[in-house]
Amino acid sequence: MSASAVHSLWTTTADPISKIDTPKIEYGQLSPTLIVVGAAIVGVLVEAFVPRRYRYHVQLALSALALVGAFIAVVVLATNGYGTTKARIAAMGAIAVDGPALFLQGTIALAALVGLFTFAERRLDPEAHGARVDSFAAQAASVPGSDSEQAAVKAGFTTTEVFPLLLFAVAGMLVFPSANDLLTLFIALEVFSLPLYLLCALARRKRLMSQEAAVKYFLLGAFASAFTLFGIALLYGYAGSVSYGTIAQVVDGTVQNVNPALADTMGNDALLLIGSAMIVMGLLFKVGAVPFHMWTPDVYQGAPTPVTGFMAAATKVAAFGALLRLLYVVLPGLRWDWRPVMWGVAVVTMLGGAIVAITQTDIKRLLAYSSIAHAGFILAGVIATTPDGVSSVLFYLAAYSFVTIGAFAVVTLVRDAGGEATHLSKWAGLGRRSPLVAAVFAVFLLAFAGIPLTSGFAGKFAVFKAAAEGGAAPLVVVGVISSAIAAFFYIRVIVLMFFSEPRPDGPTVAVPSMLTVTAIAVGVAVTLVLGVAPQYFLDLANQAGVFVR
Repeated sequence: MSASAVHSLWTTTADPISKIDTPKIEYGQLSPTLIVVGAAIVGVLVEAFVPRRYRYHVQLALSALALVGAFIAVVVLATNGYGTTKARIAAMGAIAVDGPALFLQGTIALAALVGLFTFAERRLDPEAHGARVDSFAAQAASVPGSDSEQAAVKAGFTTTEVFPLLLFAVAGMLVFPSANDLLTLFIALEVFSLPLYLLCALARRKRLMSQEAAVKYFLLGAFASAFTLFGIALLYGYAGSVSYGTIAQVVDGTVQNVNPALADTMGNDALLLIGSAMIVMGLLFKVGAVPFHMWTPDVYQGAPTPVTGFMAAATKVAAFGALLRLLYVVLPGLRWDWRPVMWGVAVVTMLGGAIVAITQTDIKRLLAYSSIAHAGFILAGVIATTPDGVSSVLFYLAAYSFVTIGAFAVVTLVRDAGGEATHLSKWAGLGRRSPLVAAVFAVFLLAFAGIPLTSGFAGKFAVFKAAAEGGAAPLVVVGVISSAIAAFFYIRVIVLMFFSEPRPDGPTVAVPSMLTVTAIAVGVAVTLVLGVAPQYFLDLANQAGVFVR
């Protein structure tokens, strides 16, 4: 073939390049996420350039300002009507700015702020070589028990990188429930998961256990991410698009312009069902629903307790937000297919979490199984498929997140020579040794149990009422039975604290700084306010319960 012939092949087969449109980004509507991402990047620079002795204070101030700023940005957007009348799809169709997104972003920002206070606590451990220390390893890169670790402890080092890691995790969580296409969902999933894998490995005490927890979380999280990504590929093959709105139109059969390259696979129900199942599986892993819950007790027990509290609260909020959007915006046309499966998952999650929690002897593992049972209760609201179902889930998530962070903050206070005393036998007689701490923990346990006049009761009542009205009355019966089983082990801990003799070699209660006191006080205040006068917040969740499509 002559050179001119080859040249003619090149010129004739090459398409003229079509003009690429400039992306249009609504910075104001994305401001909560952008504030947190910006602060996280500044935090990385602080680690590089600020002298070690100033880093802790700079990072703490920067993180607190960023989270407060993000919350204010959410409130401004909501008061300007972006949660209701002005709800829209922003960032070229990638992000939804609507009621559920703003409500969940506000909840995540506040929960992260309270969690930040527990991260920054430096009064609980005795001073190491004249320096105050927190819950995190002196030098994360050093091998546990090695000379370099001992040298780092002796030099009074602290891992201040936890603050930017926290902010990166929060940034991913803010995007996750507001993602409006599957690729944005996946990127947000990775952005908040990877910092959490690292944070789980950074405990100052029991470092090997902490690293084991991080490896388990990472491996199982990688499996869940792979399932999610494979599901996204199948749904793209089914609908010819990763956009939520377009997929919903293909499911409903109302799609207008079909991509000719994908016309053969479009509308193939096998791709739709398998792809949806895989993405839902990835999200159920994140919320810790049975049978995807196996990582939860080990990770909750091994991770540093401040990380456990933050993760237990904020990850659930973000993941349930994403699950709601997926089921209500993308797959409402598949309701008859996914509801029976979700029924099964909700039943085994409620019963499994409540029954296995009875056998636990470690307070962190007990709270982990309790969080699994709560995932089942929240799923009852998801299954309702009504506007009340959405608003009840939003309310439950807001109530649950602050109780959880408060409860884990109390766990950090009860200590013996080896650090936190998490074995239940050590908590015997705590009510006589330190009545205030035991009373506060009892309030949190009663809220978890759903006793009236606590936020737990208002939340459970809301989701069960929505489920019953949505035609899932048998599920409510199972939920009430599970709540009764769960109440047994919560009240058992209260009895242990107040009606047992304290052991002479029992743990002491450390006196925390104002940071942890604030975290616990916020938890108690939210528990009582949402329990005694929940109506304003229920109305707020009600107004925020409409997804934009």
